[in-house]
Amino acid sequence: MAGHRDLMAVLPDGGVDLCVSSPPYCMGKAYEKSYSVYDFERDHKEIAPALISKIKPEGSLCWQVGSHVRRGTLVPLDFIAHGVFGGLGGLVLRNRIVWQFGHGMHEQRRFSGRHETVLWYTKGDGYTFNLDAVRVPQKYPGKRSYRGPRKGEYSGNPRGKNPADVWDIPNVKANHVEKTGHPCQFPVALAQRLIRALTNPRALVFDPFAGVASTGIAALADNRRFIGAETSAKYVKLAEERYRRFLCGDHVFRSIELAVHIPKGTESVSRKPDHFLWRIES
Repeated sequence: MAGHRDLMAVLPDGGVDLCVSSPPYCMGKAYEKSYSVYDFERDHKEIAPALISKIKPEGSLCWQVGSHVRRGTLVPLDFIAHGVFGGLGGLVLRNRIVWQFGHGMHEQRRFSGRHETVLWYTKGDGYTFNLDAVRVPQKYPGKRSYRGPRKGEYSGNPRGKNPADVWDIPNVKANHVEKTGHPCQFPVALAQRLIRALTNPRALVFDPFAGVASTGIAALADNRRFIGAETSAKYVKLAEERYRRFLCGDHVFRSIELAVHIPKGTESVSRKPDHFLWRIES
């Protein structure tokens, strides 16, 4: 077991192709030591310079965060993270990706939170971006051009369309196939799309807050190398078990190719009980 400070102390500068991580949110989870947004900012100021130095000149950094909510007051943590990363120089913010999901805690005095964000930075203009590796099906594949030299021809890209910057990926809840004992696991599919788009095979992917190694599983699934840091013996053990199952051919994760389930209305849990007051307008 090693923490990110120990690992980065021996990790050579300029050796990482892509860093994908989700740091602690200071929300009072068992693995966190603080509830303070100020500590979140302080920790980022500490780790950021060393982290950036480990990434190749043409490499990328993807930082996934949510919101800090205490007593009904919300602070978007990507604002704080960008205040640190963007203020150091050497990084270019390419996308602020919104990761949306359908399930979570229901709020009573504000709208329920159903999204988090990923900040994608590069260290320069020579970065890798494999769009064809992450295209998604066209919504209207039969659409044709209505004017110009291609009038009447199919207008969509046969390989699929750009997935854009809003990603609908189920979060890891109780009945999710990837669920372990970690309380804030992010899905393998989230890392999978980033890894496919921003690296080439055999690239080195790094996660300084590896948890149960969702980033690591995504890297292995797409023939990338992985190195991660984690201080919790419990999570390291869970990660090792996930690796063991993966290497034995038991690929228990929800692939990015799998479409989000849409209830048909025939399942018992999707039928509206008679006493529910809302109506579905046709």
